[in-house]
Amino acid sequence: MATTQLLSLTGVSKEFPGVKALDNVSFDLNKGEVHAIVGENGAGKSTLMKILSGIYKKDAGKINYQGNQVNVSSPIEAQRLGISIIHQELNLMPDLTVAQNIFIGREERRRGRVFLNNSKLNSSARELLAELELSLDPSDRVGDLTIAKQQMVEIAKAVSYRGEVIIMDEPTSSLTPAETDSLFKIIRTLKAAGKGVVYISHRLEELNKITDRITVLRDGEYVKTLNTSETTIPEVISLMVGRKVGQDQRPDPRPLSNEVVLSVEGMSNQNLLRDVSFELRKGEILGFAGLMGAGRTELARALIGADPKTAGKVTLRGKEIKISNPSDAVNAGIGYLSEDRKKYGLLLIQNLTFNTILSSIPAFSNKFGFLKIKPAGAMVRESIKQLSIRTPSENQYVKNLSGGNQQKVVIAKWLTRDCDILIFDEPTRGIDVGAKDEIYKLLTKLASEGKSIIMISSELPEILRMSDRIAVMCEGKLTGIIDNKDADQNKIMQYATKFRD
Repeated sequence: MATTQLLSLTGVSKEFPGVKALDNVSFDLNKGEVHAIVGENGAGKSTLMKILSGIYKKDAGKINYQGNQVNVSSPIEAQRLGISIIHQELNLMPDLTVAQNIFIGREERRRGRVFLNNSKLNSSARELLAELELSLDPSDRVGDLTIAKQQMVEIAKAVSYRGEVIIMDEPTSSLTPAETDSLFKIIRTLKAAGKGVVYISHRLEELNKITDRITVLRDGEYVKTLNTSETTIPEVISLMVGRKVGQDQRPDPRPLSNEVVLSVEGMSNQNLLRDVSFELRKGEILGFAGLMGAGRTELARALIGADPKTAGKVTLRGKEIKISNPSDAVNAGIGYLSEDRKKYGLLLIQNLTFNTILSSIPAFSNKFGFLKIKPAGAMVRESIKQLSIRTPSENQYVKNLSGGNQQKVVIAKWLTRDCDILIFDEPTRGIDVGAKDEIYKLLTKLASEGKSIIMISSELPEILRMSDRIAVMCEGKLTGIIDNKDADQNKIMQYATKFRD
């Protein structure tokens, strides 16, 4: 069947200070096609899409859209042409409602054009949400929604422009399997209507389900475009990273220490958690699995004092401790890597050095409170090397790093603090398969050195690959703890849904 080209980018290049983000990259999109762009973090995927959506200006190259050469000079110009983007990092206004966010800049106003016509806004949003089969209330404040629901708002906003090209940058990173299926249904509807969808995802198993073609980028350069039906995921991974990466590994059996480092008894809070108890041993990776809303993140936040608890006893190396706020947790040697690095883990307008030593500033300050530049710089350079952080220098602003490299900076922060207990909440969210492999090796190394790790993950292959034991939660309760050798995805899901023998 003949295809109609909707969009093409030819010879596109982009350079930032010290970094050549794109070098002579080409890409095209047909009507009624879902075309994936894949690559490791720093490969140039998001940069290419930001050029297409008018956020960045290209240094070289051409963009042709519907048969005409265009200059996408701004996001407004992209929207005018019919190009919408759903960003990897959510781009919403938390104090506005769902409807106000969807139609931001295009609001219906009352007579006199001063006050918003919220009734009309809510009605229009309700029609769009019903069309997309999204269970959202148009009048809800976006800041009160979960990350997954905020992602759905982003999707609705992009579709509301009724353009011809929709760019989806990691759209499923915060979604449950059911929500992902809903998104795929939306994408198929868009495809049937002749829209072109550019799909960026690190969840490579999704590619066979939703895409027609796959373009691979590596280190800012074009590698190859493949027909999805004619390739395999191992081939795609090999093109992405230039090496073989194990996808379905399990941890080598190893004897666990009998030393209990952390004991939690009867942890409860007002909204969700109910009488959660568990033990964490020295050198153990204890995985926490469960469906969205099971209470895993709520447990971690209650444990470190970020959220109030109504009951619960925490014992550290046999001694009961009181943790009323995150500072108490840090002082006790407990570090927490949040699932939302942008909001809770980083200062985006500060450089890599400041972010890395953020939890350890007194250790790098003299008696007058001034930062000791040389020791701090040496420590940060070692972290850059250890974690393979892609940055021109330790002075680079964190906002200019890719999502995966930002995640590595958060990990570097807690390694610099040298916490004995590390809680990683979705540690590889938004990170490509090659970088995941590096982080898996790092976590395994930390555990072998005696660090005790709690790892919360929504990806069952990740849980099975990394955990010595797996704690499963459902509706705020701990429903079971399984040794890895006895676990599989089916058994974990039985505990996660309470449908078990």
